[in-house]
Order: sequence, then C-alpha cells, then structure tokens
Amino acid sequence: MSNVVVLGGGYGGLTVVQELLQHIAADVRIVLIDRNPFGALKTEFYALAAGTSSELDIRVSFPSHPQLDIVYGEVESVSFENRTVQLAGRDPIPYDSLVIALGCTDNFHGIEGAPQHSTGVQSLSATRRTYQLLNDTKPYGQIHIVGGGLSGVEVASELRESRPDLNIRILDRSSLMSAFPGKLQKFVASWFKEHDVELRSQIHITRLEEGVIHNGDEEILSDVTVWTAGIQPVELVQKLTFPKDKQGRLIVNEWHELPDARDVFVIGDCSSQPFSPSGQLAQAQGHQVAQVIAARWANKDIRLPRIQLKGTLGSLGKKSGFGLMGSTPILGRVPRLLKSGVLWKSRRHFG
Repeated sequence: MSNVVVLGGGYGGLTVVQELLQHIAADVRIVLIDRNPFGALKTEFYALAAGTSSELDIRVSFPSHPQLDIVYGEVESVSFENRTVQLAGRDPIPYDSLVIALGCTDNFHGIEGAPQHSTGVQSLSATRRTYQLLNDTKPYGQIHIVGGGLSGVEVASELRESRPDLNIRILDRSSLMSAFPGKLQKFVASWFKEHDVELRSQIHITRLEEGVIHNGDEEILSDVTVWTAGIQPVELVQKLTFPKDKQGRLIVNEWHELPDARDVFVIGDCSSQPFSPSGQLAQAQGHQVAQVIAARWANKDIRLPRIQLKGTLGSLGKKSGFGLMGSTPILGRVPRLLKSGVLWKSRRHFG
C-alpha cells in the first residue's frame, strides 16, 4: 500500500487530491490533513472580513472517496528520515509521497507589537476575528489598513461598501499598488478618492500599541488595524533547514520536489517560484505535482511544461475592479465580472 499525504486543503492541496483521485491505483491511499473540516476560497477572505460575504459563500467541501482519508489537526513536524508526519495528539502518519501545501502567514517584518495589535486575513480564523473587529467598530471609527498591495486594496474597497460610516485609511511604505503599471495605480487611486478612502504613502511603522500606530515620532490613532503588508511561509516551513530563497520559500526542482528529499513536493506559498504567490499558481503547481506522482506510480518519466499564468484580477467592491493580462491593464466592470466568473468556477471545481 502506497500512502500519499497532502498537508493543507487549500487551492494547491485540493487540486492534487482531486486529480489523483481521478486515476488512483487500487493499492494507493491518500491522506488529506487540514486544521478545518472544509476548504475555503482564500482569495475571497477580504469579502468575509468586510462582511459582504458569509463564510458559507467561501466554504468548499472536501472530496469523498473510499481511498481518501481526511484527518483534522495541526501539523507539528515532519520526519524526513522516518517519512512520517506528526500531528498534535496523534500517532505519526507515514507517507511514501508528501505534498506540503500549508500556505502562508503574515510577515510583520520584526515590527514591535504588530502581531499583538493588528488583525489579518491570511487564515480563516484570523479573517473571522477581523470580521468581528471591523463590524463591531462604532460609526465614524478609524480603520487603518497597513499595506497598499492587492490584499489591502480589496479589503479597503469591500469595507467601504460594507461600512460607509467608517473612516478608512491605507498606509504603505512606498505607493499604492506599486507592483502594477501606472495606469492601473491611477485608476485604483481615483476609485479610492471618489469613495473617500484616504491614502498615505512613505509610512515607516516602527511599532504598534493598542490603538496606536507609531510612524517614527508620529502617533496615528486607530480603532482597528488590518495587516496586509506581506506574507511568509508558515512556521513549520520556516523551521525546515532545506535551502530557501530570500522570502523564506523552499527551493524545489523541476518537479516541485525538494532536491534533498525525494517524493516530498512543495507547492503554493511555501514554494520558491518566479511568480508572486496566488491561488492560480498553487492550482497550476498542484496539477503538475499530481501528474508527477501518477507518472511515478506507473514507473514513467515525465517532463513538465513551464507554468504560464493567465493574469491577475482584483476587485474594487462589487461593481468595479482591475486586472493585468500580460502587461495590459483592464479596468472597470469587465475585470470585476471576470473575477466573479473565476469565483463561480472555483466553487464548482472544488465543491
């Protein structure tokens, strides 16, 4: 009996499981390990945090199959020598093939007080807490969103539609959407100006206290501070001693496999890739890892094509959005409709 163990039921992990189940051999078992009893569409966490989508809207059911075991729990460690996964309070789970798809956590860049005095959207539990804090804020309260990238923009715009009574301000070290073309940056900035969301750039946060953001000597009062200023791999991956890139992501070979640990695959936010982390990238990697594992079941060699992503889509509330297809920006209602279509497709695919 061959055991394939998949850590994480997000975009990448679920893709591996679903595709392997389509042509699974009789002597194979798949074990999916996740802390939650269901999957969730992480790209929609911003809407859950703002209160414009319910949790049921973004949940997806895990697959059901006689050769699939689903185990709920927290992964404590992996023994690559013994080829086992250790969960809290359980016996070790053996693997023949292991897929690490555990996602990411917030990167606080060593800023004092940031973990304790901000909230985020990098996990379902964190997003639930953010939802409660934002929607318990009294009218005219001051909300700060730290980080003017894609996540920060989507949280701010969705919150503006959900809570027009709140004061919302985005704080960023450089400028809004700095990784995107100037035309797209101007469009998003214009939307925020029209919808009374304040933008402040060149902010250098030195520490956070309860209700206060310290920008050097300046004290910025804040009822709720939402952290969207960067991500890093989860703690389990941070502790591994295999080679990593500057972002702390594990370096993999052409099969998304750790060069020093055969049959251990790393996908999604934990894997070093020439792309920014995204659900689309995790799914593409998951598809290829499923192909590699299936080929090895059949004792066949396989060559993988270079991953090509379709582009980036972002929302500005429910009626407007933006996108980048190659180097071409698309702005307004069309990219928002496209994003809604991608969400519908994801629900059907995973659900």
